[in-house]
Amino acid sequence: MVVAALVVVVGAVALIAGLTGSGDGGGTAGAQSVAAPAQVVSPVSVSAQELAKLPRATTFTRISTAPLDQDPFAVTDGLVLHSLDPQVLYAGPGMGPIGVLPVTELGSPTWVPVVQTSPGWDRVLLPSRPNRATGWIYAGGNADANLQVRRTDYTVRIETGARKLTVDEGGGTVGTWTVAVGAAGTPTPTGRTFLLALLAPPHPTYSPLILPLGFHSNVLSTFGGGPGTVGLHGWPDTSVFGHAVSNGCVRVPADALHTLSSLPLGTLVMITS
Repeated sequence: MVVAALVVVVGAVALIAGLTGSGDGGGTAGAQSVAAPAQVVSPVSVSAQELAKLPRATTFTRISTAPLDQDPFAVTDGLVLHSLDPQVLYAGPGMGPIGVLPVTELGSPTWVPVVQTSPGWDRVLLPSRPNRATGWIYAGGNADANLQVRRTDYTVRIETGARKLTVDEGGGTVGTWTVAVGAAGTPTPTGRTFLLALLAPPHPTYSPLILPLGFHSNVLSTFGGGPGTVGLHGWPDTSVFGHAVSNGCVRVPADALHTLSSLPLGTLVMITS
């Protein structure tokens, strides 16, 4: 799993990790588009009081009203989104609010992948429970929404059965590595998620860098004082690679960790069985 009592460079943040000695189908290309309405649907207004009561979409929260990803094994076209202001998340265009996407996550800027679009709206993956949670952001005019939208050519693919991690760039492959994945009792969850943050523990014990994902263990509701976040990280004992031994996280060799740490936040991570 991720990290037991992990300390982020900018402060103490406990996540789940695999420190116990036994730690932790492709799809169609392109972000999907829903049928275009005759005009852009305006968002439901949210008062200051309502806004204050909405849950923040972080790795520490659950947004039970969030619509689930309907195509969790489809590859997107690489669009990622970052807001310079907290953004209200909606259940759909013209539907009610479900939460707020903060500007930062774990000390890193919040970049999330766009998985569906409708005129004036973007549907994004969220870092909250439940796994595969999504939310819609009103982009109407982009400048008004204070959003940054970029495109990344990278995709991280993890095959839990084969114990393989591959980094693709466009139509090519950057590299493929043998990794360790979740044990039978604490499996690595499958579906599409994303690189949520890049953490550098000031006093690392098993990995100099940790990359939390927008996924959580489906078995452990908490671990090491953290929320059960699944992540990618190194491991000092190379004999674990090729085996299912962790609490849900993916343990990777040093050169794979170096490559992963250079990828843009929000990069799609596709995990298959």
